[in-house]
Amino acid sequence: MAAPAAMIPYFGQQMSSKNDLVPDWTRQEVSTGTTIMAVEYDGGVVIGADSRTTTGAYIANRVTDKLTPIHDRIFCCRSGSAADTQAIADVVTYHLNVHSGVIELDEPPLVETAANLFRASCYRYREELTAGILVAGWGGGRVLSSSPPVAVGGSGSTYIYGFMDSNYKPGLNKDQCLELTAAALSLAMERDGSSGGVVRLATISEEGVERRVILGNQLPKFSSH
Repeated sequence: MAAPAAMIPYFGQQMSSKNDLVPDWTRQEVSTGTTIMAVEYDGGVVIGADSRTTTGAYIANRVTDKLTPIHDRIFCCRSGSAADTQAIADVVTYHLNVHSGVIELDEPPLVETAANLFRASCYRYREELTAGILVAGWGGGRVLSSSPPVAVGGSGSTYIYGFMDSNYKPGLNKDQCLELTAAALSLAMERDGSSGGVVRLATISEEGVERRVILGNQLPKFSSH
C-alpha cells in the first residue's frame, strides 16, 4: 500500500516564499570582529577597543562599547559573538559579586579571580560559544590576567603584533600607554575590515576608572587614503 502523500519526502524545487527575499546576513549571528588590547603600566592598566559590530558583512552598530565592567575596578574586553560575550560577562559579574560580597569575603575581588571565572566558563561551553576575552583591572596588586604586560586580541590583533613589538617598552607611564593603545587600535582599524568606528579607552588603577572616547576623525592616520 502506498504511503500517504504527506509522508513522502519531496526533494524537488520548493516554491519561493517571502523569506527567500531576506538577505543572508540577517540570519547570521552578530559578531564583534574586533581589536581589543590591554597595556600595563606602573600602578595601573590601560584597556582599549574599537567599536564596530557586524552582522555578516553588514555593520550593525558603529559605536558598540566592548569594554564591560565586571566589578568596580575590573573590566573585560569582549571579542567574538556579541550575545555570547555579553552573556558570559553577566554570569561572571554575578558570581564575582557573590564571591566578594558579604556572603563570602566582604572585600574587593582579585583580577585573577575574575580571570579564572571567565576561563572556566569559556572552557566549559567551548563548543557552544564564540568568545575571546581579555580581563584587566586593579585588585590584589594584579592588573592583567596574564603575565605579559601587553595583551591583544580579536580579528585586528594580527595586524599590530609587530607594531607592539617595536613600540612597547617597559617603564611606560599612563599617558604613554594611552597614546600607544590609541595608535595600535587606529592601525588595526585601518587594516582590519571587521574593526572600526571609534576608539574606547579606560585607565584602571587604585584611584578608580577613567574612560574616554576618541572619535574617528581624531584618530592617528597611518596611510594617506
